Amino acid sequence: MDIVVPDEFKYLYVTNAERPVVKIPDPVLRKICQDVSSVSKKTEALITMMMNALKLANGIGLAAPQMGSLDRIIIVAPAGTKPLVLINPVITERHGEQMGQEGCLSIPGLYGDVLRSESVEVQAYDRKGKPMSYEMSGLPARVIQHEVDHLDGILFIDKVDMATLHWSHPEADDEVE
Repeated sequence: MDIVVPDEFKYLYVTNAERPVVKIPDPVLRKICQDVSSVSKKTEALITMMMNALKLANGIGLAAPQMGSLDRIIIVAPAGTKPLVLINPVITERHGEQMGQEGCLSIPGLYGDVLRSESVEVQAYDRKGKPMSYEMSGLPARVIQHEVDHLDGILFIDKVDMATLHWSHPEADDEVE
């Protein structure tokens, strides 16, 4: 789907020090990411850069391709939780359904309802390279699914209920994935 950004939102589509997240139509957002073979200084630098960008954007999730990197790394950080770094995340189980509004730091200002699993089990590696398994439901499960999609070149606009798609200034919203 091609997105035509309204003039009043175009200022959000720059990538600079204040807005470091890659925006559509950058082709990196449509590429499939590669597994991280080991946690290196380069990996740690990318994670630090992602953490800073997520905080700066007041986001609740971020994937490495949104920083221009094709590494399979995501950060999940719904309000009130400590940011969780997942390296090479794989969703191993899905249960139930939830419909909810999503946005994306790479498509600022555009929102719509997306059907996701209510709960997921995900296996990944932590920042130290230790294998971990997490079970999440509700918003954290939604964020994980949204961010894992990014690692496979899938954006929320590919799954959105088109009838709910709308523009709204993100500064008015508290959280954006």
